[in-house]
Amino acid sequence: MYIHHLKNMNENVENSNNLSHIAATLSGSGNTGGTGSNVGSVGSSNATVLSNININDLNNLNNANNRSTLVIENQPKRRVSIASDPANEYRHTGGFDNPAFEQNPRRKISQTSVHSHTDIGPARRKSILVSNTGHENESDLGSLHSYDHRSCRLSALDVLNTKIQQHQQNQQFPNNLEESWLYTFCIKCRGEENTPSWEPPHWQKICPYPLCPSFRQFARITVLILIGVLLWISAYVIIGETAAPGGQLFSLVVLTVAANFGGYIISLTTLPRLIGMLIVGILFQNIGWANLDGEFSHVTSHLRKFALTIILIRAGLEMEPDAFKKVYKTILKLGIIPWILECCVIGVSSHFLLSLPWVWSFLLGAIVAAVSPAVVVPCLFRLRTKGYGVAKGIPTLIIAVAGIDDALSVAIFGIISSVMFSDRGLSYQIAQAPVCIVGGLAFGVIWGYVARYFPEKGDPYIVPLRTIMLFSGGLTAVYGSEEIGFEGAGPLAAVFAAFVSNLFWCKQGWEVEDNPVATAFEIFWMIFEPILFGITGATVKIDELDSDIVSVGIGCLVVGCVLRILCTAGLAFGDRLNMKEKFFVALSWMSKATVQAALGPVAVKHLGSDASEEDKHYAYVVQTIAVLSIVLTAPLGAILISVTGTKLLTKTKQPQIVEGWRRSHRPSIRDISIIDEEEEREDPELSEDKETADNTQTNAHIPNLTFTSNSK
Repeated sequence: MYIHHLKNMNENVENSNNLSHIAATLSGSGNTGGTGSNVGSVGSSNATVLSNININDLNNLNNANNRSTLVIENQPKRRVSIASDPANEYRHTGGFDNPAFEQNPRRKISQTSVHSHTDIGPARRKSILVSNTGHENESDLGSLHSYDHRSCRLSALDVLNTKIQQHQQNQQFPNNLEESWLYTFCIKCRGEENTPSWEPPHWQKICPYPLCPSFRQFARITVLILIGVLLWISAYVIIGETAAPGGQLFSLVVLTVAANFGGYIISLTTLPRLIGMLIVGILFQNIGWANLDGEFSHVTSHLRKFALTIILIRAGLEMEPDAFKKVYKTILKLGIIPWILECCVIGVSSHFLLSLPWVWSFLLGAIVAAVSPAVVVPCLFRLRTKGYGVAKGIPTLIIAVAGIDDALSVAIFGIISSVMFSDRGLSYQIAQAPVCIVGGLAFGVIWGYVARYFPEKGDPYIVPLRTIMLFSGGLTAVYGSEEIGFEGAGPLAAVFAAFVSNLFWCKQGWEVEDNPVATAFEIFWMIFEPILFGITGATVKIDELDSDIVSVGIGCLVVGCVLRILCTAGLAFGDRLNMKEKFFVALSWMSKATVQAALGPVAVKHLGSDASEEDKHYAYVVQTIAVLSIVLTAPLGAILISVTGTKLLTKTKQPQIVEGWRRSHRPSIRDISIIDEEEEREDPELSEDKETADNTQTNAHIPNLTFTSNSK
C-alpha cells in the first residue's frame, strides 16, 4: 500500500510542480493502514508540517526554479526519489521499504524486479536534492549545515560568522602541526631505530612524540654524560690542574664535544659535518674559550698524526682491488695528472701573488691539491642509492682517485718538509723522493703480506686483531719515517699496507663494501674528526687575518679548482664517460677538508723558537690558505655533487640497494663484533625417519581434500 502511494507521488512530481498537490499526496500517505505503522511514521512528520503551511504561500512558490530547494520552518527536507541502489545489509532502518512488515526480506519486489531472491531488498538512494560530490554553484545553493544528520540552509550572515569562528579556532589550535618546520626538525633529530625499544609506562606523557627524544636516545645521552664525567674525575685525580675547568685538557674536551654537536647541527642540512666542527673551533678561538697554545701544542700535534694515520688507512681500505685492476690506468691518469696541475698552479700563483718562496709555495700546493673523501663519500652514497652513475661505476672511480690524491699529497708534503727543515747535505735532499717512494711501497707491501697470515683467518678474534695490527703498523710507519728523516715514506706505507691487506682479505672472503676493519676505522674517525677540525678551526684568529692574504688566497684557490676541473674533463677521454659525466667527476674532486686540516698547521709546529719572522709569516700564510680551502670548497663541493648529480649522471631503472656500503653512514660500535660471527650451525639436522619417508612417497599421488559446508 505504501509503495502504491509512493508511485502515485512520483508520478505527480513528474507531471506537475504544484507543491500543494505534493502536500496533499504526502498527507494522504501518512494515514495509510494500521499494519504499516513504520510506514505511517515515515510520512507523518512531513504531513504534519505541510498541513500547517498556508496554501497561498504554496501557490506563490509554484513558479520557483526547479533547482531551488524549499525550506519549511527549518525542518529536515522530505526525500522524493525512490530510485534504489545496490543493497547493503548494514544499512540502518531507512534502508528497506519496511523491514518490520516484510517477513521475507529476500523476496522480489515485483514480477519485473531485477533483484534476485538472494539479494536483500532494494535500498533507497540518497535524495537528488542532497549531493555528496559538491554543488554546481555554491552561491545558488547556499551553505548546508548538519541538522539531525540531514542538510539545512543557513543565511549568509550565519555562514560568515561560522567561517570567522573557524578561522579563529585554526589560529588558536592549528591542525597542521605535521606540516610545520618544528615537526620536521624534531622528526629528523629523532631519527629511525632499527630495533624496538622499551619505554617507561608514562614516558609518552612526559615526553610526547616527536617533540622530545625517545627513551633510548635519552638513555644513550645520559650514559655518555655519565661516562664523560667519570673519566674527567679520573683524569683530574691523575693529571691535576690541566684537567680542571680552565685547564688546557679541559678546554680540548669541551671543544671536542661542542664541535661534535656543531657537526650534528650542520648535518641536518645535508652538508658535511666537518663544516660545523670547523666553525665551532673558529668561534671558540675568537671568543676566548680555546687555550691550546704553549706546551699543550705537542699534544695537538700528536692528535693530528693519529688523525692523519686514520685518514690514510681508510683511503687504502676504500680502494677496491678488483676495480683498481680493471681501470688502474684511468685511476692513475685521473688521479695523478690533475693533482700535478693543481699543485703547480697553486705553487706558481702563490709564489708571484703572495710572495712565497718556491719551496713554501709548492708545500702549499701539495696540501691544497688533495681531495677529501669525508665530503665526497656521503654525497655519492645518496646518489648511489637512487641509482645515479652506478652503471658505469662512477662512485667507485671517484673514491679510488680520492685515495690516490691523499696518498700523493701527504707523501710530497713529507718530502718537501723533510728538505725544508733538515740540515743535511745535498745528497740527502736528492735522495728524498726515490727513497720515500720505494721505501714506503716496500713497507706497505710487506706489512700487507704479514696481515694476510697473521692472525689466522679462522681466529674468532680476527676483527679486533687485524684492526689493531693495521693501525699500529700505520703509526709505526708515520712516526718511524719522521724519526729517520724520510717523512714522505710513512704516509705511502700506511696507504699501501691497508690496500694490500684489503686485497688479501677480499680473496679470503671479505667484501670491500662490508669490511669490518673498515667499519672499525670509521668509528675511530668519528672520534678523531671533531678533534681534528676543532683544533684546526681554533688556529684561526679573525682579528689577525690579513685581508690581502685572504682575497689573493681565494683567487689562487678559484684558479686552481677551475683549471683542475677543465683538465679532468679533458683527460677522461676513452673512459666510456659522456661529457656530462666527465664534468661531474671533475666537480666532485674540488672538495678540500681532511688532508688540509691535518697538514695545514704542521709547518707552524715545525718551526722552532729560533725561527725567523719571515718563516713564521710563510707558515702563517700556508695555514691560512689551507683553512680557507676547507671553508670555501667543502660546502660548495657537497652542494654541487648533490645538485648536479641528478642532472649529469644517468639513472638506472632499478635503484641500488647498498645495505653493506659501510663507508656511507655513521656506524656505531654495534657494527663491530669482537668475535668473527660466522654463520654457526644450530643443532645438526636429524636424518629423516625411513617409515615417514616411505609414507610420504606412497601418499604423494593423493590430492588434498577440502571439505566445505553449505548452510541451507
